[in-house]
Amino acid sequence: MSNDTSRVEKDMRLDFEKRMAYGDYLRLDDLLSAQSPLSDKQDEMLFIIVHHVQELWLNLIIHELEFAIANLREDKAGLAFKALARVSRVQEQLVTAWDVLSTMTPSDYLTFRDVLGQASGFQSHQYRLVEILLGAKDPRMLLPHKHRPEIYERMQAAFRGPSIYDEAIALIARQGFEIPDTLLNRDFSKNHVINEELSAAWLQIYRNPDQYFELYELAEELVDVEDHFQQWRFRHMKTVERIIGHKKGTGGSSGVGFLKTALDRTFFPELWAVRTEL
Repeated sequence: MSNDTSRVEKDMRLDFEKRMAYGDYLRLDDLLSAQSPLSDKQDEMLFIIVHHVQELWLNLIIHELEFAIANLREDKAGLAFKALARVSRVQEQLVTAWDVLSTMTPSDYLTFRDVLGQASGFQSHQYRLVEILLGAKDPRMLLPHKHRPEIYERMQAAFRGPSIYDEAIALIARQGFEIPDTLLNRDFSKNHVINEELSAAWLQIYRNPDQYFELYELAEELVDVEDHFQQWRFRHMKTVERIIGHKKGTGGSSGVGFLKTALDRTFFPELWAVRTEL
């Protein structure tokens, strides 16, 4: 038996003097140097990393939602389904991230909370962009990003454009369902309002899944995304309540009260209402 316990294999590259290595490709120096606590408190690193991880996942969700929107517009529903399924899996990671943050106690958080100043999660432009792409349009929530023109312009473009639900509605119309023009040619900067004729179309799809399977699957993919999104919102609210109770948020919001207001809002109202009608 050989005394050599090394796991290095003959063809493994070990010299990266003039080659791109793993850390180079991922730009790990940039990524890891971004964790720069402003205090010397143990739990601030946890707080920063959890939020960095969530921002990375949000970046991927935006990437996939924009891909899904573009493919629905071109009647490539299968590609959109794949992207939406991936979004749902990413959202599972977002939900479990709160479990990690919940290991921080109220006393732990208070040791460094003051260094946050007025920084707060509601100022995340990526979170807001995800909401916009899903259909939540509140012009005042764009204001925290007005000082960053490149970000603000991107958000404005998404704000004025159709959401993924608007593209789903347009797809239904192209497949022969009677959809009112007020839904197809509307001001997309306004929130979608539940519509009886659209509800009737979804009801027909759900009552005949074999006949309209592509649209049926689209509906369920959208419901998956909203379901996971609401789970994430709920876990966020409960994590905040667990750590700061009902104190005001660092950004001036009511904290838990503010987060609770999002729980009763829906992106795709007809898809939830159809369950009662079936």
